[in-house]
Amino acid sequence: MRSPGTVALFLFVLALTAFALVVVWPGEPSRYLPGDFWPKGKGIAIGDFERREMRLGLDLRGGARIVLEAAPPAGYEGDLRSALEVAKQVIERRVNEFGVSEAEVTLASGNRIDVQVPGMSVPDAERLIGRTAQLEFRVYDDQGNLVPATGVVNGQTLVMTGQYLKNNTYVSRQGATFAVNFETTGVGAELMRQITSRALQYPEGDPRRQLLVFLDDQLISNATVQGVIAEQGSITGLPTFSEANELSKQLNAGALPVPLRVVQSSEVSATLGDDSVLKTVRAGEVGLIAVALFMILYYRLPGVLAAAALVVYTSLVLLVFKLWPVTLTLSGIAAFILSVGMAVDANILIFERMKEELRRGRSLNAAIDTGFRRAWPSIRDSNVSTLITCAILYWFGDQFGAALVKGFALTLAIGVLVSMFSAITVTRTFLKMVVGTPVGRAGWLFNAAEVKRRAPAAAPVSGGQ
Repeated sequence: MRSPGTVALFLFVLALTAFALVVVWPGEPSRYLPGDFWPKGKGIAIGDFERREMRLGLDLRGGARIVLEAAPPAGYEGDLRSALEVAKQVIERRVNEFGVSEAEVTLASGNRIDVQVPGMSVPDAERLIGRTAQLEFRVYDDQGNLVPATGVVNGQTLVMTGQYLKNNTYVSRQGATFAVNFETTGVGAELMRQITSRALQYPEGDPRRQLLVFLDDQLISNATVQGVIAEQGSITGLPTFSEANELSKQLNAGALPVPLRVVQSSEVSATLGDDSVLKTVRAGEVGLIAVALFMILYYRLPGVLAAAALVVYTSLVLLVFKLWPVTLTLSGIAAFILSVGMAVDANILIFERMKEELRRGRSLNAAIDTGFRRAWPSIRDSNVSTLITCAILYWFGDQFGAALVKGFALTLAIGVLVSMFSAITVTRTFLKMVVGTPVGRAGWLFNAAEVKRRAPAAAPVSGGQ
């Protein structure tokens, strides 16, 4: 008898898989699947959140290449090379969040930084990368002139800028416009408290009641102070979500320590043609089918359920890749295929343990529970070892600016985590659903040549007169 929890989990897995397939289904399925009868995928769009197609890397799709040169102000006395190192890190944070966009940022000769961003147009790349992103708050003085908003902390007069905001800003909708919500640091909270307290001394309609926000000397927000602001606030009046999101990313990444100017920009063509991409996808399809056939022929019914779990696994991994979004390159595809092998390996361990329990005469339900329990330590240790390796690769990639290595490590880690869920939860749920059914009672479907119910040994009979 199947428990209500098993049925509920089974329905949840089916619903999650259906959602994943709808989201990741390609817009032109006939390119990847035989026949022209497949429906076209539309991705997902919920409010301002939109994901239509997979994000592809430079080698698969191309992108933009921007060469930036330091343009320090007159009289600059700092270490320009050190400033460029910091600028490189800031740019990497802007375009390569979480290490999955596969952007390449390198220092070049002549105080220049070479940036290659996949899947982005040149104007978008220039807008995202080239801005100094120096945020400054300003107010009107008694003469009606705009002056920096200042406060006194520890006896020093400080200007309220983006450096006193925490790097955890986020976007929210406010009617027809958008806002970037922020939290201040300890010093920033005191500055904002003093600035807004002074503004409240003036009546509504007085320019001195206003607090203006400038980004790189361009006005982006003008608000009337309605109350004392300290730890939290928002930059309002941004017309579009993309503009607000871009500002949020720039604030979270930090301001450039030195102004940069674009000296060269160009579109980058994909190093692999569209035909190579199609061949790679079809090779992956053939590989998945071959693995599924092997599992079915060798393990029979458990193999069928493992193949179904493999479909669930593939759809969930692609769902994560699309929603995050992860930029897919050849290294990322290789990591995904490697994680597929690990998912199949986990199922093999489980099924072999189950067969051992069935040979001992246990019922199917008991064999499933015991088999999973005994296989789990091996699966856990193997996957944890892989995750540790992924962490090391990610750290090395981060230290040496190797975005491809970081992308491979993170993609593999995602695949490993989903494979653990697939093997332990999905496959187990599918097996539990056949317990007590005619299919579950058919011993030959569990490889009858290997699994035999042993009858209890007959007691010896002694003869005598």
